[in-house]
Amino acid sequence: MTTPALTLTDLSVTFATDGGAVRAVSEVSFDVHPGEVLAVVGESGSGKSVSVRSAIGLLPGTASVRGSVTLGDREVTGLGDKQWAQLRGRDVAMVFQEPGSALDPLFTVGYQIVEALRAHPGPDGSRMDKKAARRRAVELLDLVGLPDPERRFGYYPHELSGGQKQRVMIAIAISCEAKVIIADEPTTALDVTVQAEILNLLRDLKDRLGCAIVLITHSMGVVADIADRVVVMKDGEVVEEATVHDLFESPSAEYTRTLLAAVPTLDPVVADRTVSDEVVLSVRDLTVQFPGGLGQPVFRAVDDVSFELHRGETLGLVGESGSGKSTIGRCVAALQKPTSGSVEVLGQDVGRLRGKDLKALRKRFGFVFQDPSTSLNPRLTVGKAVAEPLIVHGVGKAEIERTVREWLDAVKLPSGTDARYPHELSGGQRQRASLARALVLKPDLLVADEPTSALDVSVQAAVLDLFEELQTELQFACLFVSHDLAVVDRLAHRVAVLRHGAVVELGTPARILREPAEDYTRRLIAAIPEPRVTRDRP
Repeated sequence: MTTPALTLTDLSVTFATDGGAVRAVSEVSFDVHPGEVLAVVGESGSGKSVSVRSAIGLLPGTASVRGSVTLGDREVTGLGDKQWAQLRGRDVAMVFQEPGSALDPLFTVGYQIVEALRAHPGPDGSRMDKKAARRRAVELLDLVGLPDPERRFGYYPHELSGGQKQRVMIAIAISCEAKVIIADEPTTALDVTVQAEILNLLRDLKDRLGCAIVLITHSMGVVADIADRVVVMKDGEVVEEATVHDLFESPSAEYTRTLLAAVPTLDPVVADRTVSDEVVLSVRDLTVQFPGGLGQPVFRAVDDVSFELHRGETLGLVGESGSGKSTIGRCVAALQKPTSGSVEVLGQDVGRLRGKDLKALRKRFGFVFQDPSTSLNPRLTVGKAVAEPLIVHGVGKAEIERTVREWLDAVKLPSGTDARYPHELSGGQRQRASLARALVLKPDLLVADEPTSALDVSVQAAVLDLFEELQTELQFACLFVSHDLAVVDRLAHRVAVLRHGAVVELGTPARILREPAEDYTRRLIAAIPEPRVTRDRP
């Protein structure tokens, strides 16, 4: 048996807070070997990210660590910043959950890869020169499957899709051929075809480079697809560790069985659901073009799209990254001006409204954005962030306090969350706070851009139950942008499939997801990772 690339032994992590010490991880032990993928799963707040981040020295100064963490034969617990700087990238690297936040918006992606390459001296003590680093950066972009790597070397992060940014993050992580790669939710918010490509890429890198991969994820389908072994965590402790085959065939812990039971899947049969005749949203011949520049042609993000959305109805928008889903959502929310066509909400053309008229209509809107780390103001507590829509529209102070508490409870956030800041929450907790803020005014129309992308499966199931209850009660219409076809299948009354900005199919889930007419739709469905493992899987 080879020496483990990473070993955690009796690891405990405690955070100092104003209310006293909080134990996040308690006596956690596991290891991962070269050429192996270890998945660490569990609900938000289970301690999975805290445990693994101790292996790369990214815990905050308020953390107190006991136990042992070793990279290969080297004990790394208690290392200082300078020592960690020598190890990061060379011995251990990390792919972060939200590449849009991890990449520096002021520098090109190529520069950021070059920076990583030149950060560590070679065996002879010299650092790679800039020309060699540029050539290697282009090779890495090609290795991770980014189209036209020579040109995209000079792109800034905002010019890339979510899947492309994640590929850049992986290129940075493997740039110095680290022995351990920590991937924290690397496929969150990626469409199913790009997710499949990223998983294939990680699998290929493991085989070619022989590195160990620690995968933090809430997707049991991803675990079934790529993991060799699985560690299941709950409340800061390991409740089960098993091979991926044994875990899915005969889980020993009741908690693991609960996680597996909560995974949404495409049901074999689904009945069509009726909705009101009242039209809340009418999109007609919508086209959005972005100007070119520096020799680039005009880009048509949305191409002549038309549909209606009724009261109490959910329309699921699905398609690959860059298909126009989010741009349509931004036009509906009056955050993007159409090039041509119209968007009418409750009979009013949002493209023509200004000032007080637009503000009055926006009270009837709710918004859940894809990236909760950037949509929540880092300077506001969660309670104040959720209260913002109420304050803007003149709700009284006593009612604000009561309403905020009710909604934080409704989205299953623990007591005291209102006084915490967004950076103190997990990704899933931030997304739940965003959902509470979106619904706090009881809107007529909800625009939800990947609202469940950062949620673990059990919390996702609870939030979807809550969503259905609230839609039944409040009868809001919902434009639901998602890459998760199983979630869309559960919630949507109708599904629109987008490709290159145009609608290629529109109909009920029973027809679109079970009897698709287009090859493109069939490819999307085929790419869904299934939460089961067959014995012939390597």
